[in-house]
Amino acid sequence: MLPTVPLPRRPLHPSDPVRQWYENELGWATVPGSTLRLAAGLRFDVLDVPAEAGVRALRHLGPVSPVALHASRSAPCEDPAARREKWPTRHGKRMWLLVAAGSAEELPGLLDWLEWGALALDLTAIGAGGSIEAPLPPGVPEGPLTADGAGTDGPGGSGPQGAAVWLRPPEPGCEVEPSLPTLSAVGGGGGAPDLVRLVDTVATQCHRVRLRRACAQPPAYS
Repeated sequence: MLPTVPLPRRPLHPSDPVRQWYENELGWATVPGSTLRLAAGLRFDVLDVPAEAGVRALRHLGPVSPVALHASRSAPCEDPAARREKWPTRHGKRMWLLVAAGSAEELPGLLDWLEWGALALDLTAIGAGGSIEAPLPPGVPEGPLTADGAGTDGPGGSGPQGAAVWLRPPEPGCEVEPSLPTLSAVGGGGGAPDLVRLVDTVATQCHRVRLRRACAQPPAYS
C-alpha cells in the first residue's frame, strides 16, 4: 500500500488564522468558499447524530477522539448526561463524531449486520465528497466562521448560536487517525476505538431518542 502523502501546507497569513489552524497546524483540508468548511473523506469521516445519542457513546471513544457540537436553532438539549459531560448545551441538539476515513461507506452494511438497518434512525454519515462547517478552534470568539476566520451573524441575526464548536478539539501536532474509531479495531486489536461498538451504541440511543420524541407528541384526535 502506498504511503499517505500529507496535503501541501498553505503559506501562513495573519488575516487567515482559522484556516491556518486547520490546514497548517492540523493538516486538514478545507473547502473553498466564503464559509469555512472541512473536507470529509480524506483524514476522517463524520457521524452526525442527535447529541442525546452521541453523549452516551463518548465512552467508546478515545480521550483525544475529536467530537463537535453543531447548532440547532430550536430549544437546547436538556439531557442529564449532557450536563454531566459539562458541554455547552445551548449550541444545539446535534453532535459530530469523527471516525476513520471510509467509515461512511461501511455504515449501511454495518447497520444491517447489527440488525438496525430496517429502522429509520436519525443517524447519517458524511464521507468522501462531503464537508462540515469548521467548528470554532479553541480560544476563537464564537460566531459562524467565514473563510478569513472572522465571525458573522447567522441567518436571522442569531449570531453565535449558528456556530459549531469543539467538545473535544483535535490536538495540533498530533495525527488524528490513531484516535478515530475504525473497523480494524474490532476485537480490541491496536489502540484505536472500535467503530462497531460505537455505531451499535449510537444506533441504540438514536432509536431511544426517536421513541421518547414519539411519546412526547400530543395525541392526534380526529
